[in-house]
Amino acid sequence: MKIVVIGGNGLVGGNVVRRLRADGHMVVAASRSTGVDIITGEGLARALVNADVVVDASNSPSLQGEAPFDFFCTAGTHLVEAELDAGVAHHVALSVVGTERLADCPYFRGKAEQDRMIRASGVPFTIVHATQFFEFLLGIINACMLGQTVRLSPAYIQPVASDEVAAAMARFAVSVATNRTIEIAGPERERLSGIVQRFLTRIEAPYEVITDVDAPYFGAMLDEDSLLPTDTASIGATGFGTWFAQSELRGADW
Repeated sequence: MKIVVIGGNGLVGGNVVRRLRADGHMVVAASRSTGVDIITGEGLARALVNADVVVDASNSPSLQGEAPFDFFCTAGTHLVEAELDAGVAHHVALSVVGTERLADCPYFRGKAEQDRMIRASGVPFTIVHATQFFEFLLGIINACMLGQTVRLSPAYIQPVASDEVAAAMARFAVSVATNRTIEIAGPERERLSGIVQRFLTRIEAPYEVITDVDAPYFGAMLDEDSLLPTDTASIGATGFGTWFAQSELRGADW
């Protein structure tokens, strides 16, 4: 089986590549560094020759303004066209829990459009909606930081370890397409402002979290359950404490 992993050098994509290769599969790690550009389409047709499965773990390089929406629409269009031309039998895509509820955010609106294109493409698919990765907590902090304060919504969040998402993506890649969306979340539910404060305390970072119900999340206004999975979500085993103990961030010098 030939499996092409788009974003194969990223956090989740690289993990998926390592897992599939360890199981003996022929895996192509496709990224700009390997000559595959899903925005221009360059190298896609070559990478997908004789491909049975495509795993899309790519992500927008920018989270600001309309750039994420443009990225997901353009990349999704090129990828679907290339898969149809190559006769790909299964498309496995990584997306985000809450995508369909946060249309006022260009990032989530772009992910929703990408999901729509996948479903309409005719290529058998499995879409994985994951909650926010623990590794993304720093990104949230950086996006919401003003001086020494971080203003965050008290909406609930149920973050997951990226390693568990990668393991699931690898399993789906070698399974029959489900033609549906599957959710994956972590085992602990906590308020966004609360877990960020806990994270900052653990890494001894000199920042204060201010809880604000009107604080935007990458441009979106959050209800309490906007980022939460449904009751049918697959629940991972790794909580914040276990993840942090294994993270290189535990030794960060602030």
